[in-house]
Amino acid sequence: MTDILQTLTTEFSGHSTLPWPVVMVRILGALLFAAIIGFERETKDHAAGLRTHMLVGLAAACYCLLALDLVGRDFGDDVRMDPVRMIEAVTGGVAFLAAGLIVFTRGEVKGLTTGASLWLVAAIGTATGLGVWSIALAATGLSLFIVGVLKKFESRVA
Repeated sequence: MTDILQTLTTEFSGHSTLPWPVVMVRILGALLFAAIIGFERETKDHAAGLRTHMLVGLAAACYCLLALDLVGRDFGDDVRMDPVRMIEAVTGGVAFLAAGLIVFTRGEVKGLTTGASLWLVAAIGTATGLGVWSIALAATGLSLFIVGVLKKFESRVA
């Protein structure tokens, strides 16, 4: 029981092979750059706007950080696997699912933000499954900001 509690304590204390400030700067950098492109698309009335671009950028950053975390882990000498393939499988499967949500009807594209949020949730699920709680928590908070607060901002600008 003590081993389980110690493992959980380690996971929740920012268990990542990268320092927490590096993780946050990378995630925020992805959000910033994606937001710049998304805002430009938003002002031109494109279907994939600010929130969609930010969610996709955030998800991509999460997957990359998770891959770096996996590569930096020691799985022992007897384990023969490529841990990055797990992330590839999740990404591909969820991308297929998210693409199915995107619909073109009556000259309008719908479901892009939902598709992007599903892709992001897969990244968050992968992070929690690996015990990289710092990435999962940061991505969850930022995604709620993107889909909630920025939705109100978009309504006022449009």
